Amino acid sequence: MSLKLHGTISAVALATLTLAGCQGVTQQAVAPNTLVAAKAAAAPDLNAFAADPVWAGARALTVELNDGANLGGTGKTTANIKAVYTADSLYMLVQYKDPTNSVRRIPYQKQADGSWKQITDPNDKGGDNNLTYEDKWAMIWPINNSIKGFEEQGCAVVCHTGQGKPYGNKYTNAPGEIGDMWHMKSMRTIPMGHIDDQYVDDSRYDAKTNPNAGRKSDPGTAGGEYTAVKLVNGKPEFMNRDGKPANAGGTYYIKRADAVPFVDNFKPGDEVAAHISNPLQGDRADIKAVNKWENGVVTTVLTRKLVTGSKFDVQFNPANRYPFGFAVFDNAAVRHATPDDALFMVFAK
Repeated sequence: MSLKLHGTISAVALATLTLAGCQGVTQQAVAPNTLVAAKAAAAPDLNAFAADPVWAGARALTVELNDGANLGGTGKTTANIKAVYTADSLYMLVQYKDPTNSVRRIPYQKQADGSWKQITDPNDKGGDNNLTYEDKWAMIWPINNSIKGFEEQGCAVVCHTGQGKPYGNKYTNAPGEIGDMWHMKSMRTIPMGHIDDQYVDDSRYDAKTNPNAGRKSDPGTAGGEYTAVKLVNGKPEFMNRDGKPANAGGTYYIKRADAVPFVDNFKPGDEVAAHISNPLQGDRADIKAVNKWENGVVTTVLTRKLVTGSKFDVQFNPANRYPFGFAVFDNAAVRHATPDDALFMVFAK
């Protein structure tokens, strides 16, 4: 049985629904927009994806998402989210429909005349690539319920349109309001086994001094989650050590350990990766994950400690309820599909 969102539901006056007959979850009353994290005796194997038997004991929250880019031309998709927890860790299984496996994140392509060109979206007016990008999803968790209006409006309360960008900016509305942001990037952080652990605060947008507005990364990797490969003397500076074109058995990312100086043994039409994925470290590496696309479905399995001790992370106490937002990006830098309301997570006893 899954739970679907139907209209706006107040965080104070929640309609209740009795859950019964779900293995591993004690019977309790929860709202229809609430994810129940089941107590698990043992941790699931991340590499087994949805096949690990622990997920059979968790109830799926089904979420309808709208107003995104691509997604078969509709901008809509349906996601199913499950969660389980052990004595010290949270595990989540995220699945959603996506008809395309988007991996060509602004690659370099060899031209007929032997030159190299980066393939971009010609309609991109600035950070709005919807043609050659990666599949992503994101969650936002208010830290200590600090974001006013989040339980009523969801992550829409931190989205601000206009202000110099085609799809707006993300920031909270007052000092002290901060959200823990989990950003799954299929071609940048997933190859290194992580979801990017970030946060959002009240920093306002400024084109010169603060172009990312309130979006920030947890302390960790000095060079960021990836390093762009530059053109040097008209050719990419680095390549993958296997020498394979990305569109002929290679990958559209280069792991830091596999980056070697570029040798042009490629033919016209071959593509190579335009970024190097760096290992995340410290606070930024708190969320371990695997991800795959198969038969029109994206599947991610992640894990994070319930309590990390970081001021940039939500700290989970199984006695409490936690609001969160969820968004899906299909081959899009910023245009994401979202639900109409906030989502919530509670822990089964």
